[in-house]
Amino acid sequence: MTATDRSIELINVAAQAAADKLAHDIIAYDVSDVLAITDAFLLASAPNDRQVKSIVDEIEEQLSKQLGAKPVRREGDRDARWILLDYVDIVVHVQHSEERVFYALERLWKDCPELDLPEEAKATRGKSAKHAEQAEAEADADLAAGDFR
Repeated sequence: MTATDRSIELINVAAQAAADKLAHDIIAYDVSDVLAITDAFLLASAPNDRQVKSIVDEIEEQLSKQLGAKPVRREGDRDARWILLDYVDIVVHVQHSEERVFYALERLWKDCPELDLPEEAKATRGKSAKHAEQAEAEADADLAAGDFR
């Protein structure tokens, strides 16, 4: 069994919306062979809570506007560290970068086929690592300069 055309359409719109809001490391898996409850997972992350919420809002807006899809469940809004949107056919996980590393959902689904995504979404791969390196370099520069904010 493979993800339906509808699921792939939902994943592509959601991935593009996430990329438009500068999400990091966007990836999608076809989980239809191992889960009976959904066809596909979309994973994305962001370096701060505000951006996590912004990405989720954009995904929700674009799926509604372009495909008339509304989530049956939305969880994690209060802390905005890991927000889940359940569209039945797909489940979207937008995580704070720290949660993404800690929970490592990619490890759980690594045996599932990866779904092809729009180019803008593919281009986000590795952005979390680059962002972390940049933040570390800035912190080191501040320490070297004696700036202890």
